[in-house]
Amino acid sequence: MLSRLGALLAFFLFATFGLSACVSSFQTNYGHAVPAETSRLWHVSDVKVDVPKTLTVSEQKSIFPFADIVWREDPPGDRRQQVGKIIADAARKGAAGLHGSRPVRLDIVVSRFHALTFEAEAKLSRSGVHNIDFTVTVVDARTGEVLAGPEAVEAALPALAGTEMIEARLRGESQKSQISDHLVKVFAGWLGVGPDPREKFTRLGG
Repeated sequence: MLSRLGALLAFFLFATFGLSACVSSFQTNYGHAVPAETSRLWHVSDVKVDVPKTLTVSEQKSIFPFADIVWREDPPGDRRQQVGKIIADAARKGAAGLHGSRPVRLDIVVSRFHALTFEAEAKLSRSGVHNIDFTVTVVDARTGEVLAGPEAVEAALPALAGTEMIEARLRGESQKSQISDHLVKVFAGWLGVGPDPREKFTRLGG
């Protein structure tokens, strides 16, 4: 019964908003976490995030723009720079539990940062996904030796919309805080200093 209702909702959204989206499986996932006995020897002295200029950016005010980067909560500006900062800040916080003597750098390459538009946030309910994909590599900050990775990371999370997001904003939350908190957990888990955040979920999204 629930799956039928989900299919009907998907059809309604297709017909009403022209969404190229459906009820699908999403995940936070990576292949192999860094063993804790390895990462405890490190401390992160630098984080470099590359958001390639080849990634497409959309400012389209629609439910589901077709682009690699969709981000609206920061003021109009360089969206690549904005999402790069969000990921870099989260990586530093996620690595804060590392206190070893060996300085390392995290090299991160973003391939997707597709957050919910404000139009989707306002019109959807119990649907929508924030899709964030990147690769991360740990290198020795002195020598450049690769110590871990490159690891492909999917960091999707269910997006709040409608009444749920209104209530969240009243609590002081935002898309940025929700995405950032999730990314902190992803980096901490991959680096072996936090719980394993990997999970799958089913949601109407794209």
